[in-house]
Amino acid sequence: CIRDSVWDAIEDDPVKREIYKLRSELIDLITQHIKANNLKQREVAALLGISQPRVSTLMKGDFECFRMDTLVGFALKCGHTVSIDAA
Repeated sequence: CIRDSVWDAIEDDPVKREIYKLRSELIDLITQHIKANNLKQREVAALLGISQPRVSTLMKGDFECFRMDTLVGFALKCGHTVSIDAA
């Protein structure tokens, strides 16, 4: 059986799987923005309104430490538009 993503292989619950995918995509978008703009952790902390240790957690890709609405807010603060396309 071929899986579409790593989440398909490790999570059987379809709801959790989709949430994991979305949170993972948001963290990737945010961390790419941070890297592309060569932002320091203190700058990111100020931009996102979080502590430097939380920035470190974010940069490690630990999406389980951040709620979906928090990640959407971070993406917006980085200048991105976030939308959900439900089919």
